[in-house]
Amino acid sequence: MGQLKNTLLNALTTDAQHRMFPLLQRVNLSLGEVIYETSEKLDYVYFPIDSIVSLLYVMIDGSSAEVSVIGNEGVVGIAVFMGGESTPNRAIVQSAGTAYRLPACELRRQFNSEPDMRMLMLRYTQSLITQTAQTAVCNRHHSIVQQLSRWLLLSIDRLPSNNLIMTQELIANMLGVRREGVTEAAGKLQKLGVITYKRGHISVIDRPQLESQSCECYEVVKREADRLESYMEKKT
Repeated sequence: MGQLKNTLLNALTTDAQHRMFPLLQRVNLSLGEVIYETSEKLDYVYFPIDSIVSLLYVMIDGSSAEVSVIGNEGVVGIAVFMGGESTPNRAIVQSAGTAYRLPACELRRQFNSEPDMRMLMLRYTQSLITQTAQTAVCNRHHSIVQQLSRWLLLSIDRLPSNNLIMTQELIANMLGVRREGVTEAAGKLQKLGVITYKRGHISVIDRPQLESQSCECYEVVKREADRLESYMEKKT
């Protein structure tokens, strides 16, 4: 199958790739599609290629907030190798595209039997935990403009372009804020010439300015992601 457009898969040892790659199934993921629900048994894990999956915590009243985003740097379903059969989060497609799907039992088998595979997945998990923790801090202490800027930066870091297809309602659900707040924040960024927004299409046209509108949370997450990337590059 050669090199895949998922850096985590590409960082696997040659032996692990020979065992796993024939079992991968390429699937299409549509915007808003729920990959798995809260407390649902995980039968598969997903390695995004050009899609983004958001992990949301859903409250009893139905309200939700994003805790992390996963793109072509990672895998959706870490509970499979962390000792759990399910997860407290909902996984929903934030940006449509494709992913490789792998039976959960196969990933668990490889994780338990291969030390190199285990170290790689644990390092990725550390990066994901950093993002989750920083998101919680950001949602509590920073403005909606800063949160939206951080969210946009994390999103375009995981896409081949600076364009997103995303409604303000879905963004509000991701950030756990009111839609009016997102409308106001997006309007400010558009007025500053940072983004263009029209009918659910968002384009980042001034990344340096977007970074200046964000908070330190993005840099914390980015540093950890860069550290993971450096480790994976050494493995390939």
